[in-house]
Amino acid sequence: MCGIVGYWNKQGASASVVEKMALKIQHRGPDGAGVWLNTDGELALAHRRLAILDLSPAGHQPMMSPCERFTLVFNGEIYNHLDLRADLEQEGGHFDWRGHSDTETLLAALRHWGIEQTLQKLNGMFAFALWDRQKKVLTLARDRLGEKPLYYGWQKNSFLFASELKALRVHPDWVGEINRNALTLYMRHNYIPSPYSIYKGISKLTPGTFLQLSYSQLQTLQIPEPVPYWQAKEVAEYGVNNPWQLSDDEAVAKLDDLLRQTIQEKMISDVPLGAFLSGGIDSSAVVAIMQQQSAQQVKTFSIGFHEQGYNEAEHAKAVARHLGTDHTEMYVTSRQAMDVIPRLPDLYDEPFSDSSQIPTFLVSEMTRQHVTVALSGDGGDELFAGYNRYFLGQSLWNKLSVVPKGMRSFVASALTLVSPQRWDKLAGALGGMVPALQGRTGDKLHKLADILAVESPEAMYRQLVSHWQNPESVVIGGHESPTVLTDRTYWAKLDDFTQRMQYLDAVSYLPDDILVKVDRAAMGVSLETRVPFLDHRLFEFAWHIPMHQKIRQGQGKWILRQLLYQYVPQKMIDRPKMGFGIPIDSWLRGPLREWAEDLLDKKNMQEQGFFEVNEIHQKWSEHLSGKRNWQYLLWDVLMFQAWLNER
Repeated sequence: MCGIVGYWNKQGASASVVEKMALKIQHRGPDGAGVWLNTDGELALAHRRLAILDLSPAGHQPMMSPCERFTLVFNGEIYNHLDLRADLEQEGGHFDWRGHSDTETLLAALRHWGIEQTLQKLNGMFAFALWDRQKKVLTLARDRLGEKPLYYGWQKNSFLFASELKALRVHPDWVGEINRNALTLYMRHNYIPSPYSIYKGISKLTPGTFLQLSYSQLQTLQIPEPVPYWQAKEVAEYGVNNPWQLSDDEAVAKLDDLLRQTIQEKMISDVPLGAFLSGGIDSSAVVAIMQQQSAQQVKTFSIGFHEQGYNEAEHAKAVARHLGTDHTEMYVTSRQAMDVIPRLPDLYDEPFSDSSQIPTFLVSEMTRQHVTVALSGDGGDELFAGYNRYFLGQSLWNKLSVVPKGMRSFVASALTLVSPQRWDKLAGALGGMVPALQGRTGDKLHKLADILAVESPEAMYRQLVSHWQNPESVVIGGHESPTVLTDRTYWAKLDDFTQRMQYLDAVSYLPDDILVKVDRAAMGVSLETRVPFLDHRLFEFAWHIPMHQKIRQGQGKWILRQLLYQYVPQKMIDRPKMGFGIPIDSWLRGPLREWAEDLLDKKNMQEQGFFEVNEIHQKWSEHLSGKRNWQYLLWDVLMFQAWLNER
């Protein structure tokens, strides 16, 4: 795991500038650094190294091919690189290997097979830049599901790219104008969807694509469209149209074989390795198979909170004890968690407000004190239908769709005519006779009103995954640009609504929220994370199996549960799903109130000119009074304001 940076300028590139850019992401690679300029002096590449495979100088980057035609900077891991070496040698290539790093294997493969064929052969997580001296072509590429980040774009006369935005901001040509349309998308989603970034002119490379810039395009400040080499859309459609006819036992056995294979590959490391363990289904399955394949105790890590309803540490400890892992846990105080908040703008580089970023950073920080690589269970929910919306969404839409839209709209309007506070009082007056109305009745009914008026199941899904339902009303001059959730040309042709939700999550929420959260939190402390569930073979398997092997009797991840029961007693696992969160709502009314009010200062916000301040302050007032719980919407605003103050 590493960090890469580079830039092209026809007036000439500078080694000192690119070195300064790379220094900004030193946390991604504290073990070494390298700089390279092409012979024309127009292109500069730099690399920060976190040594995982081949700790010797043979893994140093930027790496040049023996023929000196190609130069590579690479971030990530290629898990099948030894198999690729064997294939290269069998095809008669002459390779005088200098070491056993996957970087050297990747460079040889790109030289021998070319870009697209090599990308299709890779099993790994990666982002890289390759310069072809002969053709004068710069290639940028990113892994299939978006585990590793890569930003790029023009600023004045320089084409810039890097693993993180902070590296771009130190370049002399940096402009950094805020993209209000991207800010509008952020307010809806709590993250900025690909291919957008918070800055005009800077994009995220879409997962599963590569981008090639010729010398003439670089000269004329052009950027071509990225080219897909793998598409989740095609995988989903093909899998659903060609389902595997496996019995339940056969499907569980196949999943077990695939997980064993991918976890074994991801346990290859020349440095200490462990795993995150929350005690939930996904991380427990990963750790169980790790321990089953390891002759030594696997090192596992979890954090706990003293607040009721936010603590899974006891469950993690029980699973660790049963599996016999070398388990480390840390109970975090609210003060320790809140101390992370000032670090978030620098960690995430652009506005990002998934509040589970805080515990994710804390568990990464603790884990890095013991190991350099950690496996995680991310991706299991998207592959095997673990989110509540997957098994509740279809049922809800079936009920809504039989009611005429006009009647639904009328009921929705009636519900919102009564304030949440008055609904709460009415519910209280009923004295508990209607249990479903207890606990923030007004909030629940107003959220129901939002859903009642939707015209399609996709619109309902968008409501369910949105924070600000009408962000254009709160961002001054902002408009929502098209995304995979709104542009039907990106949608997979799937008849089942649950499958459509799974697909949309896999190409939006997973790469732009979950994987961003984990990558920045872990790399912020120089910890490499590996995600076994995101092996493309597992992704393809998940789309070949029918829905009844994912959801059964109103419960998700059926097949994964059956596998896990072979390793861990069912009673340890079967319990309500608990998010990896923190009590932001009460903290904003208590210990975070002064910090929040400083960021929400009306005068400052009006001078900054990004938000309709009165609407935000109305929600702040309602939250403080306890009338409404606006924690998610307010956290969106606060994380932007904190980021704006630090940039």
